[in-house]
Amino acid sequence: MRADPALNVVIITLDAHVAGPAERAQERLAAAIPGLRLSVHAAAEWGEDPAALARAKADVAAGDIVVATMLFLDEHIQSILPDLAARRDACDAMLCLMSGAEVVKLTRVGKLDMSQPATGMMALMKKLRGGRKPGGSSGAGQMSMLRRLPRILKFIPGKAQDLRSYFLCMQYWLAGSDDNVEAMIAFLIDKYARGPRALHLDAAAPVEYPETGLYHPDLPERMTTDPARIRGPEGAIGTVGLLLMRAYVLSGDTDHYDAVIRALEARGLRVLPAFASGLDGRPAIEAFFRTERGASVDALLSLTGFSLVGGPAYNDSSAAEAVLAALDVPYVAAHALEFQRLDQWADGNAGLSPIEATMMVAIPEIDGATGPMVFGGRIGAGGCQGCAHRCAGTACERVMRPCPERIEHLAERVARKARLRRSAAAARKVAIVLYGFPPNAGAVGTAAYLGVFESLHHTLHAMRAEGYDVTPPASVDDLRAAVLRGNAAQFGQAANVAARIGADDFVAREPHLREIEAQWGPAPGRHQTDGSGIFVLGAAFGNVFVGVQPVFGYEGDPMRLLFEHGFAPTHAFTAFYRYLAQDFGADVVLHFGMHGALEFMPGKQTGLGANCWPDRLIADLPNVYLYAANNPSESALAKRRIGATIVTHLTPPVTKAGLYKGLLELKASLDRWRGLAPGAHEARELALLVQAQAAELDLAAAEPVWGDPIRATRSARLKSCGAT
Repeated sequence: MRADPALNVVIITLDAHVAGPAERAQERLAAAIPGLRLSVHAAAEWGEDPAALARAKADVAAGDIVVATMLFLDEHIQSILPDLAARRDACDAMLCLMSGAEVVKLTRVGKLDMSQPATGMMALMKKLRGGRKPGGSSGAGQMSMLRRLPRILKFIPGKAQDLRSYFLCMQYWLAGSDDNVEAMIAFLIDKYARGPRALHLDAAAPVEYPETGLYHPDLPERMTTDPARIRGPEGAIGTVGLLLMRAYVLSGDTDHYDAVIRALEARGLRVLPAFASGLDGRPAIEAFFRTERGASVDALLSLTGFSLVGGPAYNDSSAAEAVLAALDVPYVAAHALEFQRLDQWADGNAGLSPIEATMMVAIPEIDGATGPMVFGGRIGAGGCQGCAHRCAGTACERVMRPCPERIEHLAERVARKARLRRSAAAARKVAIVLYGFPPNAGAVGTAAYLGVFESLHHTLHAMRAEGYDVTPPASVDDLRAAVLRGNAAQFGQAANVAARIGADDFVAREPHLREIEAQWGPAPGRHQTDGSGIFVLGAAFGNVFVGVQPVFGYEGDPMRLLFEHGFAPTHAFTAFYRYLAQDFGADVVLHFGMHGALEFMPGKQTGLGANCWPDRLIADLPNVYLYAANNPSESALAKRRIGATIVTHLTPPVTKAGLYKGLLELKASLDRWRGLAPGAHEARELALLVQAQAAELDLAAAEPVWGDPIRATRSARLKSCGAT
């Protein structure tokens, strides 16, 4: 019997996905280790909850065995690094895995001290970094090496045994099921607990799971490598490839994944939820989403929240681009919240934190991901009140929960993309949106760096050649006249009136009427209306409708709506997008040129929710946005706030305009005159030449000014402007 049975095992990691297995491991180990206290601390919680960081520091200070893993963000490292360093030599063992170099160097297990130079057996560790080089080895390859190394090192005495322990613990961690987390804790206690804490335990070898496989909640064993075992609904309208985090699958923390799978299947889609180890999604894509003939899925949806190749730690965008180009299907990236709770996100105005926006939105965008959306996260004791639907499940801050409202929205968006891919071009209905800013300035159908009607005319003809049911006007002028003139004068509008929505119809169908009327008065409002209905401006050309986005609303300050919190778009603006989706029945919308007002409407900056106007207005419509290539910052807003897939166009070439021929000759004569010495005999003749050249250009003065031809041409210009 030990004199002091207390034994503190502390795990510091990025998120709380291992909290469930650790809690269950403590329960199962309690009989063998009565004094065991196991604590798990998620660095992702520290930014929003300083008390969580304080608890982590206190537990590290008292830790007998400390495990630190997945600490690669500088703010996380700097928050806990001094505490780890202070405890390093006092604890029985400190194991630092898959983290920043300054953290990994704190590893001290037995005779293995990673603060020393990497010589001999320690050099083996560098081989596991091959996947961080562009196009380097896949995660599956690294895991294969990881499994082999402990077997090899088993037969090498001395320090190699502690290096073997290091790799074994990495293997336990990366396959972090209940069994493996329990076995890792038992292994570390058996090998490294000292003095009165020493205890012999028979730790099981790491349980091996498929490195690349499929998950489904209906499978008895939850995982398989056979796609035929996941059948999907009868008469499926398409197939969605779903990328999951293997760690969440192995830990059993899958409520948020299950909800997405169910929502997609409810829309008639077959879902193939796949995972791969090593933070590299390529093996899963190659194994389950492609055949020799090409893609076997109609859309790819990543629920990992991280880059396709590299996970949260790094990004190999070139490798991701290559595999996505070969797959050639829509790629959507959604994310569960890691650095705040669902209720904090729902109740806040900003949406995602800078870390979340960078890691879960910006980096996947570099790969080629579109349509970022929150779909789950952890919730506090009070639940999540901010969503349109209360989040399901019991309140548990350490378990991922689905956000039902966002998941329904996500599933419908993905389903529409999948259906669109399978549809025939002739059956597709396309809405094309033009703009008119500034309002009432004759700017309808303009966009920065784009000849809108010329480009639109070419686009309509190209669509017709691709099989779309569209009848383009014969010329650009005819197209412009059809959209901008038509019956515009009859109704006193800035463009042709394509439809009229009665006020009663609008009131019956608008779910956010109260917010709109609080800002703009009773329907139909004062914009694009005849007093009893709302006008929709534009013109239809077969299955293509070219519509004019309504102006923002404030005549004297049109940008006010976009930048003040708490506003709502006008009745006309909301009616326009309802018309596109519900009355015209668009399958896809194309915003034509830079830029309109939709992506600037009130709402969260990133990670939009049910109360955000851009999300409400675009709803589930697949959205393509033609944008100038020189403005990536504002096009990013369109990607993140209205789910736009950006198609860029080049800006016009810029060069010095210079002077045309007549002015060039006049300039040369004036330069010669300036260069004459005072009293030069040819001054009069040159002045006459200047006057003659100026007369040809309507710049001559009424009276010759022999002594100063420059003054003469200047006075002529002033007279032509009405000056004296």
